[in-house]
Amino acid sequence: MIKNYKVLEKCPLFSGISGVKIQKLLECLAAKQNFFAKNGYIFTAGEKTDALGVILNGAALIINDDFWGKRQIVARIEKGGLFGEAFACAGTEELPVSVMAAEDSEVLFIKCRRIITPCSAACPFHIDLNRNLTLLLAGKNMALIQKMEYLTKPNTREKLLAYFSEQARLAGSGSFEIPFNREELADYLSVERSAMSAELSRMKDDGLIHYKKNYFELRRIVVTGSGDSSHI
Repeated sequence: MIKNYKVLEKCPLFSGISGVKIQKLLECLAAKQNFFAKNGYIFTAGEKTDALGVILNGAALIINDDFWGKRQIVARIEKGGLFGEAFACAGTEELPVSVMAAEDSEVLFIKCRRIITPCSAACPFHIDLNRNLTLLLAGKNMALIQKMEYLTKPNTREKLLAYFSEQARLAGSGSFEIPFNREELADYLSVERSAMSAELSRMKDDGLIHYKKNYFELRRIVVTGSGDSSHI
């Protein structure tokens, strides 16, 4: 029995569908809920899946390990977020990435064909689901393009500045929290952790940023007419 309807009402996949209707819809979709302990694998690279996942509680990391075991974090999925939808809908034979629980998590699984194929009962919610899924796939594509912008920067500082600038834009403020710890952020930006930590310290000394754990503030340096600089 799925109980987290309030989470699903805020999930983009179920946009425009109320809790009572979601309950009926999940029965139609034959959705299943599973629990995963922290650091447990939800999906493993190399396997096949025909289902997408929705985080009901907790969070997940999409990770890519190369031949030598070097890990890169592709994305972090928070409560209400989706993962695996592109691979499930495309019928990918082998997943190129793994999905790992970043903390104790509850995940709802829905088979993609149940969404894109109208049911025998002519359930009216399938139209809304298909529209929402299309918008989600487009949004994920835009997010990957944005990440490519970070990764193509020439050095660690430029990657950090690009990432922080985007987080400030999304937050609508120069103060924000990021979803990654230091190790995860380094993996996400494909930089060495100790070098990144040293660069963060230099950026703080240079007056560009202030931070405490996952909280960051971006600072602007203004050069006055006398040649002195001040912060705003």
